[in-house]
Amino acid sequence: MTSADGALERSAAGAGVAEAPAVGRGLGRFVRDAGEGRRRVELLVPDMHCANCLRKVEEGMATAPGVLAARVNLSLRRATVEFDPARIDAEGVLEALAALGYAARPFDSEAMRDVERDAEGRDLLARMAVAGFAAMNVMLLSVSVWSGAEAATRDLLHWVSALIAVPAVGYAGMPFFRSARGALAAGRVNMDVPISLALALAVGTSVWETSLGGDHAYFDAAVTLCFFLLIGRYLDHRTRRMARVAAAELGGLQAHSATLLGEGGARRVVAVEDLRPGDRVEVAAGERAPVDGRVVSGASELDRSMITGESAPEPAASGTEVHAGVVNLSGPLVVEATAVGDDTVLAGIARMIEAAEHARTRYTDWAARAAKLYVPIVHLAALGTLVAWLALGLPVREAVMIAAAVLIVTCPCALALAVPAVHATAGGTLFRSGVFLKDGMALERLAAADAVVFDKTGTLTTGRPALTEGPSGETEWAAAAALAGVSRHPFSKAVAAAAEARGVRAAPAEALKEVPGCGVEGVIGGLPARLGRADWCGVVEAPEAGSAVWLRLGEAAPVRFGVEDPLKPDAAETVAAFKARGLEVRLISGDAEGPVARAAEAAGIDAWEARATPETKVARLEALAAEGRTVLMVGDGINDAPALAAAAASISPSEAADVSRASAGFVLAGAALAPAVLALDVARAAKRRALENFGMAAVYNAVAVPAAALGFVTPLVAALAMSGSSIAVTLNALRLRGMRR
Repeated sequence: MTSADGALERSAAGAGVAEAPAVGRGLGRFVRDAGEGRRRVELLVPDMHCANCLRKVEEGMATAPGVLAARVNLSLRRATVEFDPARIDAEGVLEALAALGYAARPFDSEAMRDVERDAEGRDLLARMAVAGFAAMNVMLLSVSVWSGAEAATRDLLHWVSALIAVPAVGYAGMPFFRSARGALAAGRVNMDVPISLALALAVGTSVWETSLGGDHAYFDAAVTLCFFLLIGRYLDHRTRRMARVAAAELGGLQAHSATLLGEGGARRVVAVEDLRPGDRVEVAAGERAPVDGRVVSGASELDRSMITGESAPEPAASGTEVHAGVVNLSGPLVVEATAVGDDTVLAGIARMIEAAEHARTRYTDWAARAAKLYVPIVHLAALGTLVAWLALGLPVREAVMIAAAVLIVTCPCALALAVPAVHATAGGTLFRSGVFLKDGMALERLAAADAVVFDKTGTLTTGRPALTEGPSGETEWAAAAALAGVSRHPFSKAVAAAAEARGVRAAPAEALKEVPGCGVEGVIGGLPARLGRADWCGVVEAPEAGSAVWLRLGEAAPVRFGVEDPLKPDAAETVAAFKARGLEVRLISGDAEGPVARAAEAAGIDAWEARATPETKVARLEALAAEGRTVLMVGDGINDAPALAAAAASISPSEAADVSRASAGFVLAGAALAPAVLALDVARAAKRRALENFGMAAVYNAVAVPAAALGFVTPLVAALAMSGSSIAVTLNALRLRGMRR
């Protein structure tokens, strides 16, 4: 049994958990029934950090006896494994993962807290700081050697450099060494293997040469390489943490307690986990619904923006469907639960985000594609060089030095920096133009986009209803201002704002009262007055064009106040710019057909769809992907979060819901949409720069490897050439800085 297994067994035993049959000692409480005789366990696998890790875990676990399915969420570093309990238990699953080179432990709330504390991020920062400090000091010592120090002085400087570099590389390079050791132990290789070998050889040959009084040492190259590689590893780590933000934000939308109604109307507060379908709960005004269900009694209005994306509240009465997480705005409701916990729509949105993130991590990044054949070719070249020179009779020391020069000159430093340098420069360029790049892979996916899907409310439109139509009489305006001033409804707020802009003074009013789900009523000038829904104000047949709020003053005919969510000023311009760049543009919204059609026409979008649920949006994106499209999704609501995660690339405004910003690869700093077009232009230019960098690295290796193998390149020259190739790809990446909106 592995040490991880033992720790898990002790943890469960300490909690006094009874063992489950055929599950494994100490892991029973973490195993769930997956139906049809299957069991499921969710595991935290902290050593997964790239798409190759994802594939190796999923493909490796698929061949393990008794394992029926394995799925990895790379951002959360969580592996969900389904297995046959008759053939393997949970400890066997851990052992199968360990055989692949990955330690694991159950993914529970404590594991999530460990992840949220980001111990790994702090560890990478500490190692990066050590490598940077060591690099600066060793560089200072190397200047004296390069300036002509000889004999004892040179050797002393080399030994001092060794005292700094050896422990620094040993400590700072540990993430690469651990990854390489795990890969080799599992009988595979990854990019950390040549990196580790180059670091070890650079330090080892330097110590050897120093002990023999040699002229050259390469401690500066080793620590500097380690420092730059750690920067890339840390940036990748920060990117992966963003999905955990989305998970935390969704958790914050879920109520944690509920008021359960018992027989005779008795009330008691219980944990949401204790609720069952059929229970009746009371949802007070201002509270979030704890369950999916139907209203049994009461009248109110619901904020369903997390489901539909629309800010306009919807009336709720007996029989109205309610979803967990929606906000009850005005009056108390009694709701009978139909779904609780993991069966709610909110939990379904979380699962859709996770599934989309899982699918997105299957994209292979540019560096991984370029480096696929790198490891075996480089190692074979170095080994062939060593064998050839030994066969030609060269002394072992000189043959080893030539082989080391081959490995050092081909160390994947330029290859490792080719993409991060482009990502960093592109990120800086976008930042200066009001676009935050959260995910380097998102830049790569955006470059391939050939279709864009917009949400409506809050994305193409401002998300703040404004008055578009009103009466001409001042009496009606004064009455409407008096009634609208006491309401929290967005349409009433639009009427109040328009009245204030016109300089209208609200009429004196009495007995003002907001009627949940209907509007506001009171007495103005001795006449009964109402402002609200059409039918409540006596409108028999309301016009279908546009949204509206109605005023009824005494027995006079109801007066219409037209309300519309206006387009952002640059929405049509942005749509036209995307079309000019060859992208197909669509609008998919949860709003009604009328507002969606009008917004699409005003923005210049021909293809649109209304009343789309989160599931519908994801399905449409999957259909487009099945047609061979690479889709960019632009949205802002909680209901857009699964689609933002499912799309190849995604952009969200800064005013969007937190979970939507966390799911998107780009965030727009302001209200304008135009920077989204710049993001596309920069992404396409970044792809060109990255391909150019790979071409430069290929040319460099084509020249340097034969020269090193023939003995024309010493390890010192190899280290300088390696550094020069890194500088070249960095300078090429900096060409992106000139791009502007």
